[in-house]
Amino acid sequence: MPRQEVLERIKTAEQEADDIVEEAEAEREELVAEAREEADEIRSEAEEEAAELESERLQEGRADIETERERILEEGEDARDELVAEAEDHIDDAVEFAIGKFEEAVDAQT
Repeated sequence: MPRQEVLERIKTAEQEADDIVEEAEAEREELVAEAREEADEIRSEAEEEAAELESERLQEGRADIETERERILEEGEDARDELVAEAEDHIDDAVEFAIGKFEEAVDAQT
């Protein structure tokens, strides 16, 4: 094979190699860009899911707090009702005691 032809084949092979490298680099850049875009989408979806979960848990927490608040209020009302009933049971005794002390005071003056 003549020397000129060998040189031409070498040049052609080098050009083909350069083209292959260039295509590979372009493909690599495209794959990296796609991977970054996919990572951004995954991150965005994860952030949305986290926000939804946070909102759900916040609502659940508020519902739990409201349930506990209602229970405490009900217990307080029950305790108040018991105290009122107990106080009403002692009204007659208190009146009798007060009348007795008043009568003693009147008798002591006479």
